[in-house]
Amino acid sequence: MDYNSGEHAWFDTKQLRNSTIAAGRRHTVGLRSDGTVTAVGDNKYGQCNVSDWTHIVAVDAGNVHMATNTGNAHTVGLRSDGTVVATGWNKHEQCNVSEWRDMVSVSAGWCRTVGVKSDGTVVAVGRNNEGECNVNCWRDIVAVTTGDWHTVGLKLDGTVIAVGNNKYGQCNVNDWSDILTISAGYLHTVGLRSDGTVVAVGRNKEGECDVSGWRDIVAIVAGSYHTVGLKSDGTVIAVGSNKHQQCVVSEWQDIRAISAGCTHTIALKSDGTMVAVGDNDYGQCDVIEWSNIMNK
Repeated sequence: MDYNSGEHAWFDTKQLRNSTIAAGRRHTVGLRSDGTVTAVGDNKYGQCNVSDWTHIVAVDAGNVHMATNTGNAHTVGLRSDGTVVATGWNKHEQCNVSEWRDMVSVSAGWCRTVGVKSDGTVVAVGRNNEGECNVNCWRDIVAVTTGDWHTVGLKLDGTVIAVGNNKYGQCNVNDWSDILTISAGYLHTVGLRSDGTVVAVGRNKEGECDVSGWRDIVAIVAGSYHTVGLKSDGTVIAVGSNKHQQCVVSEWQDIRAISAGCTHTIALKSDGTMVAVGDNDYGQCDVIEWSNIMNK
């Protein structure tokens, strides 16, 4: 099945692709309207070396929980021709994506990269100790999201599938339906229903799954220990760990896109500028001067 054929009226291929902004553990990536990419923050492994990327239509940044000092320091980009580029830490070969073709969506997880092809199949490279890369049998997938040790796929019919570590029940998504968007955090998974409500499973020690009362949501993102939602009126809501003030988003207005890193939250405004809150020890929140960020 070619998902670009227009066979399914509700399905917009633009929604397959990752956000034009991406928050990693200690770095932040933004896609400009001209298809180039910018990045700030920790660059120990070269994860911010994206200045020569062109013709990019989507970006994602690896995210990892606070207790882990290595890994998830890579960035991936989806080109307009369906190929993929990656830079950063490559110990587990998570950046070995140069041969990928015909891709419509990519996700950077801890020590791995997962992508969706236009025929609805899924490919993955990188660490597979928990079975988090066991996605080669998946079919009819329109989007994927990657937590630390689990991978979640959204199917064309609005149902959800997951593989990998399930210690906290973060893979218990088989009964979900009518889902439009999914996002995986460290040990939790969040789904946005077509009616604007949100479901979540997994670890909830910080209240990161306390989303049952949310309404009028149009986008969701899961950080390591927090969850963020964008409302239809352009305001933002957040729950979970607020140790670094990463949930202090209630005053944001006119927001069009959101992303959550380990301990920081970023958002794109309708005018192409950015706002950010949370940990900034590595300059990952230094996005105030960005402009012309693509607003799909």
